[in-house]
Amino acid sequence: MDREAEEFLLPRSRLANERLHALIPGGAHTYAKGDDQYPENLAPVISHGRGAHVWDVDGNRYIEYGSGLRSVSLGHAHPRVVEAVRRELDRGSNFVRPSIVEVDAAERFLATVPTAEMVKFAKNGSDATTAAVRLARAATGRARVAVCADHPFFSVDDWFIGTTPMSAGIPAATTELTVAFPYGDLAATEELLTRYEDDVACLILEPAGHTEPPPGYLAGLRELADRHGCVLIFDEMITGFRWSEAGAQGLYGVVPDLSTFGKALGNGFAVSALAGRRELMERGGLRHSGDRVFLLSTTHGAETHSLAAAIAVQTTYAEEGVTAQLHALGERLAAGVREAAAGTGVGDHVVVRGRASNLVFATLDENGQPSQRYRTLFLRRLLAGGVLAPSFVVSSALDDADIDHTVDAVAQACAVYRKALDAADPTPWLGGRPVKPVFRRSA
Repeated sequence: MDREAEEFLLPRSRLANERLHALIPGGAHTYAKGDDQYPENLAPVISHGRGAHVWDVDGNRYIEYGSGLRSVSLGHAHPRVVEAVRRELDRGSNFVRPSIVEVDAAERFLATVPTAEMVKFAKNGSDATTAAVRLARAATGRARVAVCADHPFFSVDDWFIGTTPMSAGIPAATTELTVAFPYGDLAATEELLTRYEDDVACLILEPAGHTEPPPGYLAGLRELADRHGCVLIFDEMITGFRWSEAGAQGLYGVVPDLSTFGKALGNGFAVSALAGRRELMERGGLRHSGDRVFLLSTTHGAETHSLAAAIAVQTTYAEEGVTAQLHALGERLAAGVREAAAGTGVGDHVVVRGRASNLVFATLDENGQPSQRYRTLFLRRLLAGGVLAPSFVVSSALDDADIDHTVDAVAQACAVYRKALDAADPTPWLGGRPVKPVFRRSA
């Protein structure tokens, strides 16, 4: 019944996964990269990548989507980025005083995101979002943080993780200081701010997600934050560069007090940024008269090669129109997937969602409900077809042949999906346990 997928075996990857689990909790350094996110015994361990392709330790080549959890938007080992990094490596990577590259990187970033007045770099998104929350608390004298309930992730730190099913080890007193508001609902957000009047330090959200902001929504949040005296923070880890070079704030024209960038900023190199109004940002500096805020102070936050990568990425986006390329590739892919799904009778079950530059897919069961079992079936068939796609988030390294191959693999997967729907049971096509959600209480 599942002959092709059964013949697609990954013996070296399987052994490598065992080694990973023996030495690294969870078998990966990011939960979203864990082998529990893939069909049983079909979690490739990557050897290397170039452009839009990666190779596993078994020698299989895949077209890869969602590269580096959306961070590698130009493709792996992009020549322009690699050359910029290599130049700095030969000049030293970390010093006892700031490098001139830090000035160059800050000037380049603020030219790219002109709605911000100051910027500070770090190595990961969680450090940047937590610094933004700390700064908001210091500026307002308030303790409570309001997060958007419809956005899946903001930080590895306690103020957010305490609100997830993986809250073990986090004091309840910390979790109680984080409250949630629904995306797109200004009335509910105002009710929340009124209920906790003079106690909410900030509203933090992704400015856009799988759907476009309702008309006037972001501007309405801006007005609510001003009226209630709290700080408006845009988490632009995903929307940065993929929505526009200046992020969603540049596209929609609504200026937050603070914003955080990462992922695409370094094309896989570790760099993130906290940016915002000078009045707020300077509280973490030396040129103000108030209490100092421990904003961001990290040994490796300004490694020269990562900042050089960020400069090269921004230059490439500007000179080559990368954001437009991402949208065009995503639109072509979305159209092909939808046509393939409809042609096999599963158009209501394999559903592509999101902005063209940031596509995800939903796998729905015979009752139209999200299903991890049907996701397992779909991922299994894509892997057998040479497509590694936990999402359909594109990189600019994809070409027409890659998209065509992906659509063909999707069509084959959808044909099997139809058989499973007709049987009202995908079990015979799973090959083992179903994939699991990242956030869950037990292993």
